[in-house]
Amino acid sequence: MVRNTFLYILFAAVLAMAGCTKLDVNVESKYTPSNYPTNAASYAAVVGAAYSQLANTRSGDATYLMNGGTGFSYGVDYWMIQELSTDEAIIPARDGNWDDGGKYRFLHLHTWSSSLPFVISNWQWGFGGINIANNAINLLNAAPANINKARAIAELKTMRSLFSFFMMDLYGNIPVIDTFPVTALPATVQRKEVFAAIEKTLKAAIPDLPANVDGTTYGKATKWMAFALLEKMYLNAQYYTGTPRYTDAVAMADSILMNAPYTLDADYSSIFKPDNGPQIQETIFAIPYDANLIPGCHFTRFGLHPFLKAKFDLPEAFGPSVALSTIPDFYAYFNLPGDVRNNTWLAGKQTNKDGTPMIVQTTTKTLDASSTGPDVPITWNVTITPELPLKKGGEGKLDVGNDLLAQLKGARSIKFYPDKNINTATRFQNNDIPVFRLADVLLMKAEAILRGAAPTVVKGELQTADVLVNKIRSRAKTTPVAGITLDELLNERAREMAWEGWRRNDLIRFGKFEGKWGFKDNAETFRQLFPVPAIELSLNPKLVQNPGYN
Repeated sequence: MVRNTFLYILFAAVLAMAGCTKLDVNVESKYTPSNYPTNAASYAAVVGAAYSQLANTRSGDATYLMNGGTGFSYGVDYWMIQELSTDEAIIPARDGNWDDGGKYRFLHLHTWSSSLPFVISNWQWGFGGINIANNAINLLNAAPANINKARAIAELKTMRSLFSFFMMDLYGNIPVIDTFPVTALPATVQRKEVFAAIEKTLKAAIPDLPANVDGTTYGKATKWMAFALLEKMYLNAQYYTGTPRYTDAVAMADSILMNAPYTLDADYSSIFKPDNGPQIQETIFAIPYDANLIPGCHFTRFGLHPFLKAKFDLPEAFGPSVALSTIPDFYAYFNLPGDVRNNTWLAGKQTNKDGTPMIVQTTTKTLDASSTGPDVPITWNVTITPELPLKKGGEGKLDVGNDLLAQLKGARSIKFYPDKNINTATRFQNNDIPVFRLADVLLMKAEAILRGAAPTVVKGELQTADVLVNKIRSRAKTTPVAGITLDELLNERAREMAWEGWRRNDLIRFGKFEGKWGFKDNAETFRQLFPVPAIELSLNPKLVQNPGYN
């Protein structure tokens, strides 16, 4: 949950700077040589424009949000393209509801094209963020010397690197844009060159980034966030560049583990609750969301059923959409004895918050449209079934039906815990979304060791892959590992990092993105990359489409 100081910064930023989504259009700023930033607050406002873009491009447009728009946000568009294209999350149709022209279905089936809305919105969101950062860097480079200047520029370069990483991960070969204004149409460059540019920028920025971990740096770029991003890049370097960098991944992890004050929070669920924030001890970088001021977190809106509102003290006026769930094969990973992470899912017969059975009054045909008997009143214990059988004839639209049984098919995630203070008009909630946290740093280090890097000693402890994973298993209150394999580590990442936006990245790295899951059997390897949007190709002839796409 965002704090007031950061809210001020973000909204000052929204007023200060406006973004663009096309690569050849200038970004306008209200700053001129006569009113350059002169103090910490005004510098923070300039930098805050990049953070605002990361959270939601339309965060300040109340009318747009009230009319149902979400903007292009990390928590919606980016999350969906990364997760709905994997086995972690699915939005099936329910008697045609939620097919929405196939945009969710195409992600699940791996049949998307260059005109898929998520392909377009993520490109515009990411390159909009790059341009906003470059505009601000250009402004600050021209500003007089100031004690805040070096840090502000370093933050902006790190945020530009984060946006560039997201674009490189999604689209592969992309333009490298590091100047403002953009005076010529930028050309596509090879992914390994993009990787090198991001790496160089991050390494140069680190000395000027803050090292303190407190409310003043929460949700902002720090040295530790830069190290975590580099660790993620090095872990994926063989896929991105053709050259493995596992020893470098371990080094980046150790830069955090030896020097930063992060610890695993004893209460796993607290990391994702509506009141999460700077008090969480393992969050390295999060996007602070606020239901009213910084919208972009929509998990409860998309996944919960109206029957469950009272259980979570949700307002009566709140209308959930019952759409978002997972497939049975993914839910099956949550099978370890005593594992607290099992509690992040709803499945089976539901109870009220006092533990009594959740009973509703309905009719036989409302419950089950395929019922052949008379439609008579019945009582029913609300039950969520992990299975997702398709409605007869619904294969084309992944249709599971829309009777009560169908509405409650598919296990539902409550990892980002339902927020009783949810905005009933926009249905946004207050949960901040972590991008990098300590558990991921530990798991990435463990994986790099399993892939060939040597274990290292941190604060007197020899950290093997088993030792690192067992820190997480211990927090989860489940059985320890012994001799963990790469495949087992991928399963552990599924349990620990579920719905945090990394599953596609993981499956590609492990060579499993082409596998079969749910209703998907497409094994086309070119879909490891998304296509450059058709609209962008028409605007910029210097862009090159990824192989396999028209």
